Amino acid sequence: MTDEPSTSTGTDPKATPASDEMFELEQAGYAKTLEHRHLQMMALGGAIGTGLFLGAGARLHTAGPILALLYALCGVVVFFVVRALAELVLYRPSSGSFVSYSRQFLGERAAFVAGWMYFVLWAFAGIADITAVALYAKYWSVFGSIPQWVIALGALVCVLIVNLVSARAFGEIEFWAAGIKVVALGVFLAIGIYFIVTRKPVDGEIPGIHLIAENGGWVPHGLLPALLVIPGVVFAYSSLELVSVAAGETRDPAKVVPKATNAVVWRLGIFYVGSVLLLALLLPWSAYSADESPFVTFFSAIGVPAAGSIMNFVVITAALSSVNSGLFATGRILRTMATTGSAPRRWSAMSGHHVPARAIGVVCAAYVLGIVLNLVVPQQAFEVVLNFAALGILSTWAFTLLSHLAFLRAAKKGLVTRPAFRMPGAPYVNWILLAFLVGVLVLMWFDWPVGRITVIAIIPIAVLLWIGIQLTERKARSNDDYIGGKPS
Repeated sequence: MTDEPSTSTGTDPKATPASDEMFELEQAGYAKTLEHRHLQMMALGGAIGTGLFLGAGARLHTAGPILALLYALCGVVVFFVVRALAELVLYRPSSGSFVSYSRQFLGERAAFVAGWMYFVLWAFAGIADITAVALYAKYWSVFGSIPQWVIALGALVCVLIVNLVSARAFGEIEFWAAGIKVVALGVFLAIGIYFIVTRKPVDGEIPGIHLIAENGGWVPHGLLPALLVIPGVVFAYSSLELVSVAAGETRDPAKVVPKATNAVVWRLGIFYVGSVLLLALLLPWSAYSADESPFVTFFSAIGVPAAGSIMNFVVITAALSSVNSGLFATGRILRTMATTGSAPRRWSAMSGHHVPARAIGVVCAAYVLGIVLNLVVPQQAFEVVLNFAALGILSTWAFTLLSHLAFLRAAKKGLVTRPAFRMPGAPYVNWILLAFLVGVLVLMWFDWPVGRITVIAIIPIAVLLWIGIQLTERKARSNDDYIGGKPS
């Protein structure tokens, strides 16, 4: 099996005309202005956000140093999911991403559920990121007297403006914002390694592996509490699907997507696993908390006050970048759904700047819920939305894997042609990963009260999705000849 990209990103000649027309309808109005550097940094920037910069502190305090191994485990899962999605993208690039592939290979109802669950994902993830911005700002006394919800609202307005200008403007902003995060993490890794090699004290503690052994070992609170943080780890890896969404607005996806996919995965492995492991070696796990970014904790502890402020600026940039990426991706997914009848048709309108302005506005309106949460329960806002966002991520990954399985079945029948850049281990790995996702749901059930409430919430969410399908099915564009069978 080779990892060289296919020379063609088009569909197989045997693909049905209706499916071709659907993809063309979804892609109408977009300007292909994004370049390789934009695509790569978008995916990297979106994934390096609050899950690492803020969430890692709480997760370290709860699970202990084993968190680094949990990041590695979930990183392996992410690698295969992203490779499956990249294979589908090279088959036919679409800004509708996995929703478009769910429609073609699983049916209209599957696409409806996939799209709206993605909306749920970023509605809550965006709330978490906006909340993080407000929390980070409180680090500086100048923001101490400003209500948390006001800071969150200001952040939301800034991100909305960027997304409404153009895809190119979004790409440039995201490129530099992601660059700041990558450089900052690189500096942290270098400084952290320096302190470990030289054994210079950090806040009175000599760095090294002994900090783990002397503070309860790798699993200080037991295995179950450690496993219960996996949903939070899953949340940290959200937004990697952004590569596939942005591919629809890229000039040469056959060349860009494979490079961006492989580079993003291994870089995230270094940043996530390496950073968390270093944090555990530099200070006892108990030094970190949910109230402050663990990176700010470290830089403040080395005796350079300005370092803490600089890192705090970086984590604010990280959160804003993540909101920015989420609004970009979800707006396009929602617009795809609107063009096919799974959402109100008027949301499919494109602005003169070639962006789905109405869909972006709808997503932004959902983010306003985050402003309300910051007003009503400012201390609990981040944790409240974290598990609901993880639920959306699990759904996104599951539909990606299921669509890829159906794609493989269609390829066996000669209905489509697989590109040269393929998911390793398919289809067996698909089933292993789906079992892992079910396992994460089971773990959420044992996380009382937030995790269990989230699992229970699947019931009303399922009811709402069923009602939505019934209301929109008659109005949705006929799509009975998708590849894979009749709608279920």
